[in-house]
Amino acid sequence: QSELVESGGGLVQPGESLTLSCTGSRFTLDMWAIAWFRQAPGKEREGVACISSNGGSTKYADSVKGRFKISRDSADDTVYLTMNSLKPEDTAVYSCASRLGDMSYYPSDYLYWGQGTQVTVSS
Repeated sequence: QSELVESGGGLVQPGESLTLSCTGSRFTLDMWAIAWFRQAPGKEREGVACISSNGGSTKYADSVKGRFKISRDSADDTVYLTMNSLKPEDTAVYSCASRLGDMSYYPSDYLYWGQGTQVTVSS
């Protein structure tokens, strides 16, 4: 079983919105920095967004800045990725990952990963 679990992926039309969720399967996420990555066929894995353990700091890739928002809810112990104005080029498998330290865009810095959830934006 993966240590993290993503949900919320699906098929949407361009311009629509979708929200992904990330939860821990074996532990709570409150002490972890969380990042969302995505990978499309033929493309390298891309860091999309990350959030600090206390939710006080966030970073976004230039390709999604202004359209996507990462947030976390301590009551639900869930990290969300809200994706607005979706484009066909956003189509990818989206994965969340956790690390003990500061935020990072580098996959090698993250310890635990989810299986990923497919987001498809039709043309």
